[in-house]
Amino acid sequence: MTIPNITIEQLLEAGVHLGHKTLRWNPKMKKYIFGRRDSIHIIDLTQTLELIKSALEKVYETISNRGKILFVSTKKQAAENIASLANDTGQYYVNHRWLGGMLTNWGTISNSIKKLEELNKNLKSENRGFTKKELLKMGTLRDKLQRSLGGIKDMKKTPDLIFVIDTNYESLAIKEAIKLNIPIIAILDTNSDPENIDYPIPGNDDARRSIELYCNLIKETIENAKQNQPQELETKVESKSDVKKSNDNVKTSEKKKENKLN
Repeated sequence: MTIPNITIEQLLEAGVHLGHKTLRWNPKMKKYIFGRRDSIHIIDLTQTLELIKSALEKVYETISNRGKILFVSTKKQAAENIASLANDTGQYYVNHRWLGGMLTNWGTISNSIKKLEELNKNLKSENRGFTKKELLKMGTLRDKLQRSLGGIKDMKKTPDLIFVIDTNYESLAIKEAIKLNIPIIAILDTNSDPENIDYPIPGNDDARRSIELYCNLIKETIENAKQNQPQELETKVESKSDVKKSNDNVKTSEKKKENKLN
């Protein structure tokens, strides 16, 4: 198993240790807090270092077994990074708005994805046969669906792992993942609730440098894991008709030989 090397110095440089103001903290995060400085909680990076390694090992394991990861963060600081990470690694993402039932009501979401595909097809068609008003309406709906569902339009089943930045923002996604027993990796700032998070990573969930570091580490881990994926074996199995046809050809050939000898 190959995961990226990460040091406390890198975490410090990215501002991962900087939590929220002490007035905004969640007491459940107490065990991850090192202390306070100028009314700001400081996160214990010795714990973060070990926990981030555990999370990366889970990412590696998931990808090695050909699993899929859903990245979730709708806050503006992380939205672009999340989309880039998913697109670069062939995973899924939600970075605009979490629609209720994205995981637990997949049938309804699937119908919306089909609608998005249909709209894309109609808008690209040369012989569309629609009025300008109809095209404008279709384009508006397509853009709306694309923002919400574009990152999961190729997702055929529930993901094997979900990665969340800011559990307060994404509480609905967390609840749905818990209900379906999908393992959760989450960045937990000092105002977060660590309960029911399988792989917690105590750290700054607002600073762009911190978010970029998390995403880069996961990207490198996924790329390493893909190199260790088992090769798919392609086996060709003859159908009964093919076997029968082959046997018939052999019999015909043998019969011809017998006739020549006679």
